Amino acid sequence: MAQPKVLEAAEYFVYFPLSELHGWGKRFAAQPKTIYSEVPKVIGRDFMDGKKALIGMSGGVDSSVAALLMLRAGYECIGATMRLYDNDMIGLEKGHTCCSLDDVEDARSVARRLGIPHYVFNFKDDFERQVIRKFVSCYECGGTPNPCIDCNRYLKFDRLLRRALELGCDCVVSGHYAQVRKSGDRYLLYKAADKAKDQTYFLACLNQEQLSRIQFPLGGLTKQEVRAIAEENGFINARKHDSQDICFVPDGDYPAFLERYTGRHYPAGDFLDESGRVVGKHRGAVCYTLGQRKGLGLAMGAPVYVCGKDMEKNTVTVGPNEALFSSALRGNNWVWYPFPELTEPVKVTVKTRHSQMEQPGTIYPEAGGFTRVEFDVSQRAVTPGQAVVVYQGDLVVGGGTITEAIR
Repeated sequence: MAQPKVLEAAEYFVYFPLSELHGWGKRFAAQPKTIYSEVPKVIGRDFMDGKKALIGMSGGVDSSVAALLMLRAGYECIGATMRLYDNDMIGLEKGHTCCSLDDVEDARSVARRLGIPHYVFNFKDDFERQVIRKFVSCYECGGTPNPCIDCNRYLKFDRLLRRALELGCDCVVSGHYAQVRKSGDRYLLYKAADKAKDQTYFLACLNQEQLSRIQFPLGGLTKQEVRAIAEENGFINARKHDSQDICFVPDGDYPAFLERYTGRHYPAGDFLDESGRVVGKHRGAVCYTLGQRKGLGLAMGAPVYVCGKDMEKNTVTVGPNEALFSSALRGNNWVWYPFPELTEPVKVTVKTRHSQMEQPGTIYPEAGGFTRVEFDVSQRAVTPGQAVVVYQGDLVVGGGTITEAIR
């Protein structure tokens, strides 16, 4: 077998030069007005006059500062907030969600302060079809979906991008923490300067066409620096909390959401041990995720975890922690950045969850568009339906969807 390839450092130019802003936070705090006045001189030099940008404004501080930086870079800017759902669609009578009227008003307030137009686009049908229904289907098939990735893939950087092009804009701008660079004819995705806020795990689904039309102005800044810019410019949302949960399930109760949305009651079934022996009753296989320990209601003399589900038989298998470890995984729907397709083994580091520390491994091409990822050290709770993203240093090599954990 050929030795796994280690990608060489690319000879690239910075496609989005706002990365040069990294480290300005301390200078900014010391001399905010002087330093901020320098921003257009630095980030505007690679841009041509007459460029037009559509800013995806969620009402949060990140997208607001992204709009400000693009405006200072000399772009003609249009603010846009996506209306993705309402409470009736997700079965909530009341409660604050990320598409609330308060968020729309916060985005409008910032747009007004910046002197740019602001629009609200109704993408509710697209969101329900491309994100919510897929979320439900994945759970009902036994997987664990990642709707934030689907929202990026189909809404923020597809539906919104198409609307931007219809309006004559050159790009869509987002407040995500990531960086885009170009090497030859390839657009590359890199981690943000603020590694604690890096969002490349959620963006490694974007293709070359999308990356060529996307700007991430915050990629070279820290969150602290972003809030400092927002406060200096009097933004109403400068100290607004970041959203944490899946936006359309704000309370985190996925089983309750599934029942509300589908109108179905998921029947109880059997808990099985690894030998197939019935050890208890569960409240519906759809209610459990791989690796779960809490809420099982089982007294077996030692801690047990969800190790597998059979959705056709409506059974949930439980076992010891050791049963959760996998030596490899298989995935599909891959998007590659340094090359059009994987043709040989490549040494990488791997994430199978956003919060996970990267783990060393090797990726191998397989037939049918699949890729096998072999870990140097077995990994816990590798979950079908979740994203797998592979890196070399700060470079995102590619991303796909886990279809199988290989023990």
